[in-house]
Amino acid sequence: MTQVTPFKDSSAGKKQQVEQMFDQISSRYDFMNHFLSMGIDKLWRKKAIAIAASVKPKRLLDVATGTGDFAIQALQTGAQEIIGVDISEGMLKVGVEKVKPYGGKIKLMRGDSENLQFADNSFDAIIVAFGVRNFENLQKGLTEMYRVLRPGGIVVVLEFSKPRVFPVKQFYGFYFRYILPFWGRLLAKHQTAYTYLPESVQAFPEGEAFLAELNRAGYNHTTCKPLSFGISSIYSGKK
Repeated sequence: MTQVTPFKDSSAGKKQQVEQMFDQISSRYDFMNHFLSMGIDKLWRKKAIAIAASVKPKRLLDVATGTGDFAIQALQTGAQEIIGVDISEGMLKVGVEKVKPYGGKIKLMRGDSENLQFADNSFDAIIVAFGVRNFENLQKGLTEMYRVLRPGGIVVVLEFSKPRVFPVKQFYGFYFRYILPFWGRLLAKHQTAYTYLPESVQAFPEGEAFLAELNRAGYNHTTCKPLSFGISSIYSGKK
């Protein structure tokens, strides 16, 4: 897989660059997320949460939680404890304020997806929304999630993919190449974050290729469910 990074002129590793990028856009991230997806990302998350709920999790981990949107939606699974981890302090600072009304059921903390600070077999379900593209080492991140997932537990990954149907494919390509970076520069005041996004989607091993990565990490019963004509996909696997 081609290694795509946010800052082309930086000598820092991908992990450090991703952390820096999200720290810089954290205050505008939620607005940009819903604005640029026209709100459809909420529906995608809802479908992913429904799959995670199938194992009736008591303890759930949200990897690359960002500002906590997915962790909050995960309350719909009935989980008694939800932990969200992210490498960006800026994103977590926003998220901590958002989860305060939920009575301590959601806890957000700094954590590295490739070196999770939890014991083996700790969680009934693990979810990730638009985060695995940002892993420096994809296989290491998937293996770490497998390690902390209990036997019989489920991992659910929501990620962008590339539509192949006319005219969605053409519109999507134009939107990602021109519209997204324009609004990113104008509203998020960031030169590279919304250029990095389409580049990272392009480089990501989607569909069967990502299922192969899940299988390689040890997961079984792996599935891929395309959404919105293939603009995004929900992947799942069990331990």
